[in-house]
Amino acid sequence: MRVVGIDLGSKRVGVAVSDPSGTVASPHSVVLRTGSHAQDHRAINEVIAEYEADLLVVGLPRSMDGSLGPAAKAVLSEVDELIAATGIPVETVDERLTTVSANRVLQEANVKGVARRRVIDKVAAAILLQVWLDVRAAERSPDERGEARHG
Repeated sequence: MRVVGIDLGSKRVGVAVSDPSGTVASPHSVVLRTGSHAQDHRAINEVIAEYEADLLVVGLPRSMDGSLGPAAKAVLSEVDELIAATGIPVETVDERLTTVSANRVLQEANVKGVARRRVIDKVAAAILLQVWLDVRAAERSPDERGEARHG
């Protein structure tokens, strides 16, 4: 199952895609916000069509205490629009600290200033998508994961 993950920001949308088996997430692109959700969603739909994705995973920016603040409520409102625009199921995943993690990964790779700002959103999208993929894999039975049973 191919999955597209997005990190919805006010200025940019980070986009990541999974491999065909739905195991590994990779950064894909950054969509610059146009001021029109419909236009932004068309750009996301192009990625969904290109990869024939079955599902869209959207990062939900919960507050550190787990509550839904203004940013999370805005994302949930946009999720409703994405469901209508994409025609595929949409799930949310807690994205707390994904941008912090992406920044750390890029720092460790010695990606500097402007170059880091160009890619951080798609790296954050890949991190949140990988978290979703890992949780999904852990929830499946050993048979579904293709693992042999012992005992």
